[in-house]
Amino acid sequence: MEFLDEDLSKYIEEHTENEPELLKSINRETHLQVLKPRMLSGHLQGRVLSMLSHMIKPSRILEIGTYTGYSALSMAEGLQKDGLLYTIDINEELEKRVQSYFNQSDFSNSIKFLKGNALDIVPTLDEKWDMVFIDADKENYLNYYKLCFDQVKQGGYILIDNVLWSGKVLAKNRKKLDKDTEAILGFNKFVHDDERVQDVLFPIRDGLMILRKK
Repeated sequence: MEFLDEDLSKYIEEHTENEPELLKSINRETHLQVLKPRMLSGHLQGRVLSMLSHMIKPSRILEIGTYTGYSALSMAEGLQKDGLLYTIDINEELEKRVQSYFNQSDFSNSIKFLKGNALDIVPTLDEKWDMVFIDADKENYLNYYKLCFDQVKQGGYILIDNVLWSGKVLAKNRKKLDKDTEAILGFNKFVHDDERVQDVLFPIRDGLMILRKK
């Protein structure tokens, strides 16, 4: 579902900071060569992630769901000197491609690309997070949130993608309630009711939830 008129979306991107050349290449190659390219953050959301990272000035970032590395590289732009970004993905088929993109970037020494199940990996990371971005399998959104919450610093941020789920969070936009939609609805309600965080849901692309840990 497109939430904005196509021409208006084009205008918004034309009046948003340009993608760095590497990200532009990743965007293009993902759409040409990789399955489900809609999973890519893309120009507008990528610049939003970069802007937020510059505002937060994180020392440690955790990303759950790497895909082709676009969002990781966007957030890495705001890292403090000697900061680290850990990104986790279970898809081994994209590993060489993603590592190649990271190696081409200015952040090759700042990104730790971990392969495997985030539910197993996150508990092994002895870090305190300034910023977390969750963009993986929807059924585990709440599990990822609960898993990393105690490691997020007070005043830290948790960002979650796809929380509007192509508009299917509204009953009128779906034929049936599938497991992913049910998981998104449950997650959105849980974090909205969670008094430990301040929550804002932005209608950016497929919905970007931003939480600040009080």
